[in-house]
Parts: sequence; structure tokens; C-alpha cells
Amino acid sequence: MDKIKYKSTIRTEDSPQVSGMERAQMFPDTEESDAELLDAYSRAVVRVVGSVGPTVVSIVVGKTLQGRRGEQMGAGSGVIVAPEGYIMTNNHVIQGAGRIEARMADGTALPARLVGADPATDLAVLRTDTGGLPYAQFGDSDSLSVGQLAIAIGNPLGFDSTVSTGVLSALGRALRSRDGRLIENIIQHTAPLNPGNSGGPLVDSRGRVIGINTAIIPMAQGICFSIPSNTATWVLPQLVADGRVRRGYLGIAGQARPLERSLVQTLGLSASQAVEVISVTRASPAGRAGLRPGDLIIAINDTCVTCVDDLHRFLSVWPIAEPATLTLIRGRQRVKLPIVPIEAVAHTVAG
Repeated sequence: MDKIKYKSTIRTEDSPQVSGMERAQMFPDTEESDAELLDAYSRAVVRVVGSVGPTVVSIVVGKTLQGRRGEQMGAGSGVIVAPEGYIMTNNHVIQGAGRIEARMADGTALPARLVGADPATDLAVLRTDTGGLPYAQFGDSDSLSVGQLAIAIGNPLGFDSTVSTGVLSALGRALRSRDGRLIENIIQHTAPLNPGNSGGPLVDSRGRVIGINTAIIPMAQGICFSIPSNTATWVLPQLVADGRVRRGYLGIAGQARPLERSLVQTLGLSASQAVEVISVTRASPAGRAGLRPGDLIIAINDTCVTCVDDLHRFLSVWPIAEPATLTLIRGRQRVKLPIVPIEAVAHTVAG
């Protein structure tokens, strides 16, 4: 049993009164307690690896290059998320793949096919024809705390079933996907990642998947990113059912533009920036609604719009074909236009 040290009351200018007994109980200063903490840490990691490790696969893809013979081989990671053989990975791992193979932790190679992909979140779902596979369970990424243990399992640089550990260093980051859209609530952590980790799971101390590893910052140490599990669980059923995520489309290209202070004051605006319409596709919802280049969009329904990402967020959750109202500035007048978003299919990132 740890010895409890009694000390005089400790006071600091910025902290509440804490007694020496309370501090010693919170941070017992003994070699035995350090050993116990390390032992508990090790047991947690070993337990997680034992339960989640068999669900992590190595993704091997063959990509045919234009104008060249043969295939270029690529590799990444994935995690089995359903016993029917559904595997979640990154879109950039399988993009352009002609042949896909999932290799289990025991070395079993399973042919896989693409079920669906969402470049906007850099997520994709594969499926093998083998059922009864071990699978991982998702946790709630909205309940995470900075500082908690994070365990990454994947295949960095081709080294199968590699485990790395760290902590969650920041929550609520934003990261651009490869198609230019903003991925919200990205998890930043310090579990080391390398090429080949992409698509593998980030796991908490209870063995729940809290993120899908997606990116690192080159030349940096300990700055790694994962797509939150709540985003993955929102995307997963849509990819399984439809092969894609349905998002609304307006038909404009736009850019953020600061507003004149006098205009903000005259119209009583709540923000000093809007989205300037650069171009309008004629047969699009925006074209039919009467938007013009030069219009300044300040809101859609009750959502304030200060950048293109605000439009993306709205269109990601607003029902397709459900009427909405754009509020914009034309000249120096406030104008409202009804608009009906349609489903985006291979349209521009601008909205």
C-alpha cells in the first residue's frame, strides 16, 4: 500500500486551496506508484492489442498507371467493422485501385472489392466474401478528452501489425480532404504514424475505435491526425447502402470576401465576411434561383455564411430537394432567394 505523505497546505495565486494530503493522494510520489502506473499502462495496451489486433488488416492494392504497363503496388491499413466482411479504410489508399487484397493479422489473404468511397471525408468501405470475421466496435469521439491514451494499429512502411501509442493532443481540428472539402472535428494525437498506417484504427484504452488514421505532417514529430469515429459511423451506412454519401449541391463557385464596415453597420450584419459568388452554373439550383456573379451570400436559412465551408456544412446535413432560403447582398441591398439543393454528383468543391 502506498504511503501517504502529509504536508502543509499548498496555495497558489491561480489555483484553489489544495491540502498536502489531497495532493499526495492525487500524485503519490513513490517508486512503487510509478511502477504500478506503468504496469497498468502496459496491461491496457496489451489488452487492446489482443482484442483489436485481429480486426486490423493490411490493404494491398494494384493501380494501373496511364501509359505504362503493369501495376504500381500500394499499401495501407484497414479495420474490419462488421462480421460480414466490411472493412473501413481511407479513400486515398484505394483510389484508382484495379485490384484490392486484405491481409489478416494471421497472414490470410482475402480478395476485396470496393463498396463505396467518400473523398470528402477520405473514407472508403471494402468487402470480402468471407463472413464470420472478427470486428472492432466504434466508440463515441464526442466524449474524448485531451490527454487520454491513444493506440494506433496498422502497417507502417509494410511492417504488419505494428502498434504505437500516444495521447490525444487536441480535439476539434479541421483538415482539408484531398478534394478540398473541410473535414470537421479531426483528432490530433501523438501515436507515431508512417506511410502505410493510413486507414488503420486509432483505439482507446477500452479497445473502441475512436478514429481512422488519415494523415501526418511531413518533417514533424508527434503531429498525427485521425478522422473521428462519429464521422466514420455517419459515413459507413451510407457507403454500404448507396456507395456514396449524398450531399446537396447549389452550382456556384465562390470565395470568402471581407465586407465593408459601413455595409455591416448599415445592414446590421452579425459577421464581417461573406461568400462572394464567382460563377454560377446555368442549369443548377443557383442558376434557377437567380444568383449572379458578384452576389454576397451571408446566410442560408438561419445559418450564418462567412466562407465556403459554411455552405458545405449546411449542405452535408440538409435534406436533398428540400427548399432552403439564401440571404445575400446584391449591390447594397439585402435579398432573399428560395433555392432547392440537388444531389451532388461529381460537381465542383465550391458548392
